[in-house]
Amino acid sequence: MTSGVLTRPPHLGGGGNNGGHPPLPARASRRRGLRSARLIALASVLLTATLAFHTILPGGLGSTVGTVLPWLGVVIPVLLVVAIMRRARRSWMLVGAPLLAWLVIFVPQLVPLSAAPAAAAGEITIASQNVEADSGTAGSSGLSLADSGADVIALEELTASARREASAALEATHPYSYTVGTVGVWSIYPLANVRALSLGLGWNRALAAEVETPAGPVSLYVVHAASIRPGKQDDRDTMIDRLAQIVADDTADRVVAVGDFNAATSDPALRPLTSVLDESRQTGGGLGFTWPTAVPLTRIDHIFQRGLPTVEQTVLQAGDSDHLAVVARFTL
Repeated sequence: MTSGVLTRPPHLGGGGNNGGHPPLPARASRRRGLRSARLIALASVLLTATLAFHTILPGGLGSTVGTVLPWLGVVIPVLLVVAIMRRARRSWMLVGAPLLAWLVIFVPQLVPLSAAPAAAAGEITIASQNVEADSGTAGSSGLSLADSGADVIALEELTASARREASAALEATHPYSYTVGTVGVWSIYPLANVRALSLGLGWNRALAAEVETPAGPVSLYVVHAASIRPGKQDDRDTMIDRLAQIVADDTADRVVAVGDFNAATSDPALRPLTSVLDESRQTGGGLGFTWPTAVPLTRIDHIFQRGLPTVEQTVLQAGDSDHLAVVARFTL
């Protein structure tokens, strides 16, 4: 008998093919794909939860998330692209959840405002702008807003010199005025019951007045809310809460609150105020970002109202402030 070497056909396995299992590179690729799918799924769930429940987030976390909330929409197509590149097909459906949540929140705000019919008793246009303290822009801002057709002009972050500049620029066209602290109002209509408001602080950063229009009074509040810093937003929240209480107790048929609230539209801190007042959509659509002027990233300047159908609402640049102005035209 001759000796020989026993061989096996390749399909029966052997050391070279890992006992019939997929090659190691393929298995590693599968593991990476599974990890990618899990990360995409986790990111989608977290993003959806943030969008859906941002209104209940407390304190500084709520304000931070509220400020960046519109921009979270940018993350969604990134997740979708990653899912496609990683061939994580099951993750594509999960990416749809944050997309739906974003659309539900922001599409109603993006829809352009439909023009309301002009009322027989006329209209009133109200403008507001933070004129950036010590920027020297109060006078030019006032003139620009007057040229835009504003009947009532509210300015915030005023210094003593800024008050003088604005008054000199507007005294001929808007002879009725009242200033206190860092805020002021100039009007073509007489002002009544003017008063300073501290809104729970030890100094005045707000005012109240009645604008006596030919169609009846409009109750007006002008606010320069306290600034917020990481971990320090109690003063701002106190002001907004107190203003909401005052507005809720105001029995006037027409109420407007304008100013720099230092709170983005999606900030939970605004909920007490938005529960008693409304803010209209933009005439041209979009979210109406107001700050910073060079590249607007958020809307912290607002015009809230009750009892005044909005004909038009826009933002525009006036002067050289780092805030855009907000302008709204209402029927009386």
